[in-house]
Amino acid sequence: MNQKQNSHQVQLTALQLTSSPSPQQNLQEIEAHLQQLPDFRPQLVVLPEACLCFGAGDKRQREIAELPGVGPMQDGLAELAKRFNVWLIGGTMPLIDNVDDTKFSATSLVFNPQGECVARYNKMHLFDVDVADKTKSYRESHWTEAGDSVVTVTTEFGTIGLAVCYDVRFPELFRALRNAGADIFVLPSAFTQVTGNAHWHVLTRARAIEQQCFMVAAAQAGEHENGRQTYGHALVIDGWGRILAETETLQPGLATALGNTDSLHKIRQDIPVAKHFNRSKKVIHASTER
Repeated sequence: MNQKQNSHQVQLTALQLTSSPSPQQNLQEIEAHLQQLPDFRPQLVVLPEACLCFGAGDKRQREIAELPGVGPMQDGLAELAKRFNVWLIGGTMPLIDNVDDTKFSATSLVFNPQGECVARYNKMHLFDVDVADKTKSYRESHWTEAGDSVVTVTTEFGTIGLAVCYDVRFPELFRALRNAGADIFVLPSAFTQVTGNAHWHVLTRARAIEQQCFMVAAAQAGEHENGRQTYGHALVIDGWGRILAETETLQPGLATALGNTDSLHKIRQDIPVAKHFNRSKKVIHASTER
């Protein structure tokens, strides 16, 4: 494989999967896709939300939930990051901090190319919504504990800001990530087909444009064993909002493009939105009553 290049170039890769309820089967599927990666290193690879167990129900997620640093799901992802020499964002998996916990965290783990887990982000905004699809009602909070921390990771090619799926509807989180130094947002996702068709491209591009950061958005796609339908369209977007790569079918695959975080400097210099942001709290309500 090629060695690290000069400047802050990085291969940005978002995986698209149709994950099953079986963690072992999903690990094998992920491994097969990693064998198709471009040679360029360093490389950042983002897996979708619920990449290791999808469609088994929240009770099953709690049953297989692992303690931090202990368990076959974490071991499997660590081994893949090391073997393929990539920065790997482990989508989300169910983690608990104590064996007596009734709820789990939808956790995104970051593995460096040595296979070490260097960061953990617990999904902050939980998907408690109604959607006009076959599933109809989603209540993620019934079994999932919301996170409360903004998390970034410093790498040789720039700083990664962590988010998950429904988080993309909350621009305040992405502003906090940018303020913490983020250059690249990662977004493991499992958008429904209904909400994805309406909002996926608009929201992911908007977050990249607003905060002048790359966006690497992995995706679940197609119909899963429990009948849930996900939108797909894994994306790589640059800090100007241009789509650099996209998976345009519902089949598993890769969206991958070469990025350079140095390119963000000119965008941020020409349109310095971070400096212009007005933090005033004053609110004026003009009444029309007579």
